[in-house]
Amino acid sequence: MSTPASEQLQADPPRVRSTHDVNAMPPLRRAVPLGIQHVLAMFVSNVTVPIIIAGAAGLSEAQTTMMIQAAMFVAGVATLVQSLGLGPIGARLPIVMGTSFGFVPVLIPIAVGMGVPAALGAALCGGIAMALVGLFLPYVRFLFPPVVTGAFVIMIGALLMPVGFAYVGGGFGAPDFGAPHHLLLAGLVMAITIGLHQFGRGIWSETAPLIGLVIGFIVAVVFGYVDFSSVGKAAWFSLPVPFAIGVEFHLSAILPVVLLAVVTCAESIGDIVGTTVGGANREPTEKELSGGVMADGLASVFAAIFNAFPQISFSQNVGIVALTGVVSRYVVAIGGAFLVIAGLFPKLGGLISGIPNAVLGGAVLIMFGMIASAGIKMLSGIDFNKRNMLILALALATALGLPAQEGLYAGYSDNIKAIIESGLIPGALVAIVLNLILPHSEKVMRSDV
Repeated sequence: MSTPASEQLQADPPRVRSTHDVNAMPPLRRAVPLGIQHVLAMFVSNVTVPIIIAGAAGLSEAQTTMMIQAAMFVAGVATLVQSLGLGPIGARLPIVMGTSFGFVPVLIPIAVGMGVPAALGAALCGGIAMALVGLFLPYVRFLFPPVVTGAFVIMIGALLMPVGFAYVGGGFGAPDFGAPHHLLLAGLVMAITIGLHQFGRGIWSETAPLIGLVIGFIVAVVFGYVDFSSVGKAAWFSLPVPFAIGVEFHLSAILPVVLLAVVTCAESIGDIVGTTVGGANREPTEKELSGGVMADGLASVFAAIFNAFPQISFSQNVGIVALTGVVSRYVVAIGGAFLVIAGLFPKLGGLISGIPNAVLGGAVLIMFGMIASAGIKMLSGIDFNKRNMLILALALATALGLPAQEGLYAGYSDNIKAIIESGLIPGALVAIVLNLILPHSEKVMRSDV
């Protein structure tokens, strides 16, 4: 005997499978809009990293446009590999890839002091390290419990906040830094983004940073603060050129990036777990975890070859999967295809590179704060006993305090200084080491009650 509910389920099984089955392909009329939604949610974050690093390193408009184009193209390819798989590589889950903010605190001083080719060479080596961690993940996963991964993500957000405020003021080295029009543009973007994020519904909330940027950009155009020369100089169509900027290998640049790449695997693991738990209501398999981290690493190698920075899964897209319940990996693959296509049109990159720094700052400052908030959320499942509190306290104190006192390590070699100056690497290492050596005994946990 069939019930009305079972009859409805039998009458419309494709819809059910299309939204809740990782391996199902929804009808294109639904899959395409859903895929575009994923692209819109990550687009600003993905192109912001090359803009920030290129701006700090003083690259030309043409080089900045090329790096923006590369960021879109590489993110699309990486998303296709992560979602569809390539042999043992890829989680085969609905995971969107993009340029990682986590490497920005380390790559900026490298790009400024040694040049962007040195930053790309270090990123290539970091990608190899990430791929090796993915290959041997079952043996090293114990290094990345939630207390370590949560502390790591908080540190990323906190260390990026000064960069966000630099953009609010007009950007690194701006002659009119802090001018009222910079602050007003940044404030406008922040107000629109906050309003839509909190009071908007559906796609309006999910794309709040993008909408804020577009409106801020239009206002900047009206008042004459936008230079369109880079758009006019850019070609309509161009294939990405490998090694166009070049790569250089300096040990003092490679060491901190490789260490950071290993620690960043914790963020990848968290996003994969978040995707399967939030979207499919299950824990990920070892194959999914290993393949996902390997994809992050090899995508980062591919990125360095094609003039882009390290790739990682994007947490905001994990949130979309959990929110909508749409876990089809083919939906995400469609979004990846759109990114690849966008990366073939340099004029789009030229248009994005023309966004005033203050407009960008109004959006990224919120993003960086949200990264730190995401780290706090990751800690919600741990016991706040004296062991975990000590790990968090010393990790954050090291990451935020040590770089501010350069005299403490002024006498060390360039390699050591490069590691310490990032803040992120010593903070992460403190969290990992303390997690390994501090006891987990029930006696210690009970003493906190």
